[in-house]
Amino acid sequence: MEALSAINFLLAALFAACYCYQAVFLGARLLRKRRTFTARKLCRYAVLIAARNESAVIAQLLESIRQQDYPQDLLDIYVVADNCTDGTASIAREHGARVFERQNKMQVGKGYALAFLLEHIREEYPQERYDGYFVFDADNLLDPHYVTEMNKVFSNGNRAVTGYRNTKNFGDNWITAGYGIWFLRESEYLNRPRDYLGTSCAVSGTGFLFAQDLLDELGGWEYFLLTEDLEFTADLVARGIRIAYCHDAMVYDEQPQSFKQSIIQRSRWVKGYLQVVAKRGGSMVKTMLCDGSFACFDMLMCTIPAVVLTVISLVLNAAMFVVGITSARSQMDIFFASVLVSVVNSYATMYLLGAVTLLTEGRRIRCSRGKKIAYSFTFPFFVFSFGIAMLVAVFGNIEWKPIKHSVALSIGDMGSVSPQELRKLRKNRKL
Repeated sequence: MEALSAINFLLAALFAACYCYQAVFLGARLLRKRRTFTARKLCRYAVLIAARNESAVIAQLLESIRQQDYPQDLLDIYVVADNCTDGTASIAREHGARVFERQNKMQVGKGYALAFLLEHIREEYPQERYDGYFVFDADNLLDPHYVTEMNKVFSNGNRAVTGYRNTKNFGDNWITAGYGIWFLRESEYLNRPRDYLGTSCAVSGTGFLFAQDLLDELGGWEYFLLTEDLEFTADLVARGIRIAYCHDAMVYDEQPQSFKQSIIQRSRWVKGYLQVVAKRGGSMVKTMLCDGSFACFDMLMCTIPAVVLTVISLVLNAAMFVVGITSARSQMDIFFASVLVSVVNSYATMYLLGAVTLLTEGRRIRCSRGKKIAYSFTFPFFVFSFGIAMLVAVFGNIEWKPIKHSVALSIGDMGSVSPQELRKLRKNRKL
């Protein structure tokens, strides 16, 4: 048991060593002002939405796109109704989207749906010329200034841009709040410092933009792993292509409310991370060693150490617990002391990360102050539950499954825009 204590200490030290560089990110976020841009031109965009049985929420997303303060004649909306059995396609058409319906039970996942959509745009609308493509999930909502702000960054020569990811059902329970804090921290304490320091940001599933010439250079959309967003990011950083960040472009999305659904989703993330490293890790390591790419180092550190060290720790401590209660009960006090110290230290670290995020981003969260305070204390438990997801991902049979969305809120419900401004945007839209 004394050896176990030493091993736990070593694992904690390795974990800290792998992520200590993020202290620089923290300092950069707190000490530096965000970058500002002025649009060099108004670009023309296609909006890509992959939807599977999203009839409950897709109308609100399409309305939020039509309420943008960006010229509507420069925005075309395309929806792929992917293996749908509900009214998603008809609702999207009613709201002015160009819709393609896809039925394919073999090639399942968002990556395949996006590739299908891009190919059909190329074949059926060859006359259209777009500077770039936005990617959203059907449950998203866009702040009215979203496209305008993204265009400022994009038109200044950034060929891939990711935005600020907020949560539309943050206050539902500790799980949705945990997701919310997680993505806010990723936006402001990982991507924003990366942008400051001139390295690449990471795309986080939804709310990002890439250029037509970048798509041509990549040879089309060829990202089909469980986490196609991370695969896209890994490919870009391995090629030395930088992803920029736009703090003022806010997108809201819906988070799972049940613990079971959350574990299913996060185990898919972890499995996808492992797939990306298996497929793209070699090219990232090569770029890191040959070109000194910090972006590749950063992306590798954000995926592998947490999975490997957490799984080793959980399996080792579970095994030693069984050994202890069967043959070394007199030393169980050492076991429990070691575990307690590790849990307390980890809880304190995760609490501070979550509390700092809530302190700086709290005004942009749709939730009462009391709930925000309470959820700062539950955030570490959300992070700890990644351990379960990691075990399921490593030892289970994981495949892509859709997450059910039902929070049918409008952008006006989020409180990020005044009723007067919304009325003005709707009036301009009618004109």
